[in-house]
Amino acid sequence: MTTEAPKKINRVVVRWDGDHRFDGSRLGSQQTIRMDADAVTGPGPVDTLLCALAGCTAVDVVDILEKRRTPVQGLSIEVAGERANAVPARLVRVVLTYKMRGAGIERVHAERAIELAVTKYCSVRDSLDPNLAVEWVLELEC
Repeated sequence: MTTEAPKKINRVVVRWDGDHRFDGSRLGSQQTIRMDADAVTGPGPVDTLLCALAGCTAVDVVDILEKRRTPVQGLSIEVAGERANAVPARLVRVVLTYKMRGAGIERVHAERAIELAVTKYCSVRDSLDPNLAVEWVLELEC
């Protein structure tokens, strides 16, 4: 008899707020994120997906460098998502530009942390089409 670990289930709810505005939250939480397909009151759904990809990899990068005892002092990630000229206009290429600073962070270790985050640890990336090209660039300021 094989005993499987219980599956982790994320539960969210998305509520319509008129026009193309939607507020999403973890089920039972009061914390919300705004999605606006018209990009007036918040990022659109695809922009939100790109933010989730950047945020997911960022958590891993920060954790990996913290374990190396070279903590990140500043990090921003600019994301460019190229979309197909078709309906639906799915993502066909993503470029993540990591702008990082921290005393003692060596480029080789920062690059390795990003590589591991993007290719191994990020559950958002792993949930996307494996054929989606995800590239990254590091701008390191020590």
